[in-house]
Amino acid sequence: MSTPLLVERAGIVRGFNRFYTHQIGVLQEHLLQSDYSLTEIRVMYELSSRGDLTSADLCQMLSLDAGYLSRLVGGLEKKGLIQKVRSVTDARAVQLHLSDLGRSVLTPLEQQTQQEVIALLQALPEQQQQQLAASMQRIQALLQGTPPSYLLRDPQPGDMGLVVQQQSALYAREYQWNWEFEALVAEIVAKYLREFDPTRERCWIAEKDGEVVGSVFVVRHDDSTAKLRMLYVDASARGMGIGQRLVDECLRFARQAGYKSMMLWTVNILTDARKLYQKAGFELVEEEATVSFGKTLISETWTRDL
Repeated sequence: MSTPLLVERAGIVRGFNRFYTHQIGVLQEHLLQSDYSLTEIRVMYELSSRGDLTSADLCQMLSLDAGYLSRLVGGLEKKGLIQKVRSVTDARAVQLHLSDLGRSVLTPLEQQTQQEVIALLQALPEQQQQQLAASMQRIQALLQGTPPSYLLRDPQPGDMGLVVQQQSALYAREYQWNWEFEALVAEIVAKYLREFDPTRERCWIAEKDGEVVGSVFVVRHDDSTAKLRMLYVDASARGMGIGQRLVDECLRFARQAGYKSMMLWTVNILTDARKLYQKAGFELVEEEATVSFGKTLISETWTRDL
């Protein structure tokens, strides 16, 4: 039985839904004027941001009927926007792949949407932008039924100093690395701040209960290759999926930025990080014995196509 309080809350949710639907309608007006339906654009977006997916994956993500999706995919395939390919991990599975033509169709639509959302945010003060982003993450988490107790955000003044301090302390404590590692981390951060290109580079800060507990960087290696750098999750926040989420965000950003591949450097003793990279589709392509940070290590280079 509905109580008066529950009825009142339902009214608030419905009111917000009407407001937000109107707001999104304004932002997506240019999409309605394109040659493709919103669902077709959403399918292409998921393939662009997440990589190759099966039809079952898309059905689950987009809550679509399998028959309807099959017809939609068939239409996109005839237009040359997507292709069916064999899975690299299971030759029996067929995945959907966004073609170069599909990417060329999607990119301008995505760029326009991005600029419209940025314009919406720029109308708000910095603190309200942060509050809005955090509130939206909270709404999504609550409705998904798995509310995380952390958030990912852009760096704020002072964060980069914390990144250097926390990573240096962590690796000294857990692996007994010396001052050489702190110098390397400081150099990477300083270079990122001095040469930052927002269209091709990004940093995420993981925050839990108001404290910085992780971070990662994407930087330009060359015109077609992004580099994942300095993935880190504090011991107090491990087991929450933060590391996997940070890697996923790096891959999504790199695809949207137009990179064709991503590389990273690590060492053999960072077993948890190596498992994350392998799970995300990276492959070990080079290894070499080295003496770094006061220790004898195996230097490793990992790469993957985007």
